[in-house]
Amino acid sequence: MDSLTYMQLLRRNRSFRRLWIGQVISELGNWFNFIAALGLVRVVSNAAPEVTTLMLIFRLVPFTLFSPLAGAFVDRWSRRTVMILTDLLRVVVALGFLLVRRPQDLWIAYLCTALLAFFGAFFEAAKNAAVPNITGERDLLAGNALMFSSRFLLLSVGAALGGWTSAKIGYSAAFIINALSFLLSAYSVWLVPDAETRQRRAAGEAEKTPKPGMFSGYWTDIREGWSYIVRHAPVATILLVNIVWAIGGGAINLILDRLGAFEFAPKSGLRQDEAIGVLYFANGLGLFVGMMIARRVGIYFQSKSRTIGYIGWSLFVQGIFFALMGVMPTLLLASLMLFISRVLLGAEFAVQETLLMRLVPDNLRGRISTTDRAGEMMIWSVSTAVAGWSLYYITPSLLTITSGLLSGLSGVLWLSLSSVHRIEGAIVKVPDHARQSSS
Repeated sequence: MDSLTYMQLLRRNRSFRRLWIGQVISELGNWFNFIAALGLVRVVSNAAPEVTTLMLIFRLVPFTLFSPLAGAFVDRWSRRTVMILTDLLRVVVALGFLLVRRPQDLWIAYLCTALLAFFGAFFEAAKNAAVPNITGERDLLAGNALMFSSRFLLLSVGAALGGWTSAKIGYSAAFIINALSFLLSAYSVWLVPDAETRQRRAAGEAEKTPKPGMFSGYWTDIREGWSYIVRHAPVATILLVNIVWAIGGGAINLILDRLGAFEFAPKSGLRQDEAIGVLYFANGLGLFVGMMIARRVGIYFQSKSRTIGYIGWSLFVQGIFFALMGVMPTLLLASLMLFISRVLLGAEFAVQETLLMRLVPDNLRGRISTTDRAGEMMIWSVSTAVAGWSLYYITPSLLTITSGLLSGLSGVLWLSLSSVHRIEGAIVKVPDHARQSSS
């Protein structure tokens, strides 16, 4: 049976619709915050590149460090409760940026950024683990594509509006909007029944499973997740390729900030925040379009048994267009190259993420998903730090070219590993546990 279309899924699946609405609201506020926070520290620090680099690192490192713990946590406890509590805590943290007014206050911006990332790690772990159970196997690709496409559309719209708001009204408005968005997101998630965020257990199974302690056994849970990755080549391949992609692709936020502010703002006559907002708009719009076509693309290539080749070539070609952004003479052309690159990456990511969710059983899904993100974000953090240091010696344009080519190597690695391990059949096949989760 064909999966539901995006509109059918939203109309017929009330719990998914409520979770999706919560994400839409909070993501809009998140990107208001992101552009405003970068602009604020740029103004306060007189555009010191190390300050922007530190902001990006503080956004990445907590997610990297705490994602494995978050994954183990949401595999044990109520995923709905975790999402609600982290949303409410982020309301308070988002307002903390209002206290940053001078260079001596930069530590507050770093702390608030780190805390948002920390709580975000738990929210994302809970949400990603819950989605397959809410959608069921049949509609998982559509659900994933809609979740991520909405996120990236809001990246696009939120970044553009955040840049405009910061330039025209001021940074405080963006931070207040971000805080309100978390409050509304918490209410929307509260409407989702807790039981629907987990796979239904057979009668008597819950009684046989010992209840874990509040603070004990997390290390054992994390090791269980790692052991599963090592023993399953398709899952390990997906995680490794994502890490390799992050070597080049991880510098994207720093690249967009520097290209927009110092390469294209003077040429286009726009303010720095506005030029950066244009690039983020192209970035988010491309990812949104890619996600929206992912359902049909994924079904088509799976029916042709070409999923492996599709993923590998998409990763390679997106890196080429990413690199071409660095040689474009105008903001419009650079945005076009970025848009094409993100369309390719967005469609590929939705297909790849769906494969990962199908391959991993529900009781391990939170840990595997967050381990994937943690490894990617760890390299992303290192990539950002190295890229920030390199800007003392090379131009943002050269950094863009280098980063694009490096990110494209992930496609070459995917194609190479898949040919060695012959994992096409293992990846395309839906495991028994995935079928059971939709019954």
